[in-house]
Amino acid sequence: MTGTFAAALAVLGFGSAFIAGLVGVGGAIVMIPLLYYVPPWLGVGALDVKHVSGITMGQVLAVTAIGTAVHGGAGALHRPLALVSGTSMAAGSLAGAVGSRYIGGRVLLTVFGVMGLMALVLMFLPSPVESWGAGGSEVHFDRKAAVLYPAAIGILSGLVGAGGSFLLMPVLVGVIRIPFRVSIGTSLAIVGVSAVTGFFGKLVTGQVPLWPTVSVIAGGVPGVVAGAWLSRRVPTEALRVCLGVLIALATIRVWVDVLFD
Repeated sequence: MTGTFAAALAVLGFGSAFIAGLVGVGGAIVMIPLLYYVPPWLGVGALDVKHVSGITMGQVLAVTAIGTAVHGGAGALHRPLALVSGTSMAAGSLAGAVGSRYIGGRVLLTVFGVMGLMALVLMFLPSPVESWGAGGSEVHFDRKAAVLYPAAIGILSGLVGAGGSFLLMPVLVGVIRIPFRVSIGTSLAIVGVSAVTGFFGKLVTGQVPLWPTVSVIAGGVPGVVAGAWLSRRVPTEALRVCLGVLIALATIRVWVDVLFD
């Protein structure tokens, strides 16, 4: 791997992680297309889809761990909810990943598009009163909902091979009724828990190339810290708009592939 290729991967890792720290999403939904399309476009190198997936899983694991710590230090983390929902989502993701082998590619792409539409609809639900701070973990939540919804999101994300944080964030805010800023840190923690098994599976099957992964994570670490720092200083409504735009762009791109490819 050349130095130019490594530098390009680090920059891409920074951009994806910055979004993750800012609004609590931005793992696979951002990183996979960046890694797959941008390096060849720049003429610095190329990665196959399996390696892109493995690198992304490694970056998601590292970025969510650091992002969770940063947001948690500011009180924007619901630890009990993260533990309950993270475990549930991990189990669902494993089931979805196993089941995906029996479903065709176009159907999986359609599932991803439906997930995006669901997330957009949920973004219109009113947010609960903002009450983040040292008492973030004291916010009440429905334990049954905290198990069932993340499990369903995990199944869907396991099917399509992408992180479900772009759907998880609207569910945490609009359905489970967790304040937006607390949901950002909690979403990162939940995705981090569910990514552990996925990364291990990629690692033991040789789908995580060492130096490209190191390069992406090296860029991602300062990226998620910068995103989390800015997130605490940007108005909540501006963060909601950023999240909505990100989901809309990804959803439109997927439906273009579904309808016109």
